[in-house]
Amino acid sequence: MTQDILYELDHLGVARITLNRPEKHNAFDDTMIAELTRCFVKAGSDPAVRAVVLASNGKNFCAGADAGWMQRMAGYSEAQNRTDAMQLATMLQTLYRLPKPTIARVQGAAFGGAVGLIACCDMAVACKMSKFCLSEVKLGLIPATISPYVIEAMGKRVAKRYFQTAEVFSARRARRLGLVSEAVSEDQLDDEVNSLLTALLRNGPTAIAEAKALIEQVAGAPIDESVMQNTSDWIARIRVSEEGQEGLNAFLEKRQPAWIKESEK
Repeated sequence: MTQDILYELDHLGVARITLNRPEKHNAFDDTMIAELTRCFVKAGSDPAVRAVVLASNGKNFCAGADAGWMQRMAGYSEAQNRTDAMQLATMLQTLYRLPKPTIARVQGAAFGGAVGLIACCDMAVACKMSKFCLSEVKLGLIPATISPYVIEAMGKRVAKRYFQTAEVFSARRARRLGLVSEAVSEDQLDDEVNSLLTALLRNGPTAIAEAKALIEQVAGAPIDESVMQNTSDWIARIRVSEEGQEGLNAFLEKRQPAWIKESEK
């Protein structure tokens, strides 16, 4: 594994995936995209992982695409560009579909594709001084591969503005628009991330994964007989599962469920 991406798993089951090119403002290229994909697959498939934090070292979260990578892409054929873009699309989809809760920890600037990374995470905590920009049109390009996730996070009407203007917007506005969950001072950033982790780690890991899948199934669907039947079947299956039984019995017996480790009690 290259040192451009760091992967650490702590004793609580928190996997921290860190962009580690501070001298390049953590701009990513095709090599980093492949490495991120591998890290997301690893975290998603490891039963020891309870939550994932996507972070970066240095002053800025991520400046988007690396200039050297863009220079190489400029000489690609359309077919080569399609293959290259699909690698980015696959990485984003892997993060978005990860069956563990994901938190983006954002400091400094988050431009271009970095906004897509944030939108793919379930939650995002940003410094109040962070700046965001969907800058692609300034280069005569479009935010194509990140668009499904950014539009879902911010809404179609808002995306129409920022996809076209490439305006820089603040963390406060990003929070109002739904891109980030919380905007805090820099010295509170880790405390806020840890607060979310504390809440997550007290919950059933399978239930969290199922709840995340539930949203994907139900969001936007008409509330009809099919949805009623599907959700009823879903909760019935969860209630009789090993984790569901443990959670219900722990509640009735006024004890902590087995998934809470001693260090969290």
